[in-house]
Amino acid sequence: MESRVMIKKSSLVNSSAMQKVLAFGSLILLVVVFSVLSPNFLTKSNIISILLATAVNGVLAVGVTFVIITGGIDLSIGTVMTFASVIAGVFITMWGMPIWIGVLGAIGAGALCGFINGFNVAKFKIPAFIATLGMMMITKGLSLVISGAKPIYFTDTPVFSKISTGMTFGIPNAVYIFFTAAIIAGVVLGKTLLGRYTFAIGSNLEATRLSGVSTQKWLIAIHTLTGAFCGIAGILMAARLNSAQPALGQGYELDAIAAVVIGGTSLSGGKGTILGTIIGAFIMSTLINGLRILSVPQEWQTVVTGIIVIGAVIADVARKQKN
Repeated sequence: MESRVMIKKSSLVNSSAMQKVLAFGSLILLVVVFSVLSPNFLTKSNIISILLATAVNGVLAVGVTFVIITGGIDLSIGTVMTFASVIAGVFITMWGMPIWIGVLGAIGAGALCGFINGFNVAKFKIPAFIATLGMMMITKGLSLVISGAKPIYFTDTPVFSKISTGMTFGIPNAVYIFFTAAIIAGVVLGKTLLGRYTFAIGSNLEATRLSGVSTQKWLIAIHTLTGAFCGIAGILMAARLNSAQPALGQGYELDAIAAVVIGGTSLSGGKGTILGTIIGAFIMSTLINGLRILSVPQEWQTVVTGIIVIGAVIADVARKQKN
């Protein structure tokens, strides 16, 4: 019996490692193909553009990885990101507060939205799809109301844009922030009680609850953490554009969730890694950037993205059946 369990664990580990190898191989293949098809792909300015795009989408994807491992979903991450950037604009531009207070305000606003999502899911038993869809509408509306449906510019605080576009050793600061956030998330997921219960809830919610774990409390904490990551992404986005754009945000959740799925996290829960999500985020940014350089229409970019996501889900289902 014990040998069977060991064989099964070994199979899962090998499957996970193979998934990462395939994802990384796909990323390399994309880079090679786009480099051959367009001489502009491997230029310095375009690489920086990919890195900046990956930083924003990557932070969102890292955050939502936690919720997806629990077997849930968060459709509000894009608009919560936008809402957080608008809150930063209110603090810094409208109220003239220091930048660090605006940053904390944005992360706090994101965390509050995540807390409400988690509370609705855990306490009221509202399906995550519905609860976060409602939050998506709420934050989208609030962003437009608070900003007056106009961009909030940070022109009086030029230092703010350095958060994303400033360069250290030739690499945008946003990339350092992304990897720092990813490392912290990796430690939380792999080494802390929150990470352990994230996997446990995703594997079997009822069994985890019956074992004495307060699944409601941990679900709220997990959603709150995801919301905080949305706040960080909102800061990176606002700093990159040097403005808070209230009409932006919706649609980012699809790219982030796609990155998580491509990175090997199972939509049915219980399985996933931050490293896989990082690779998935780079695949999404590289793919979208390459298609734009080749002047592929936006509509077809969306079609290609959808096909890749479906392919990743089919691969996940096939791995589960095999295991």
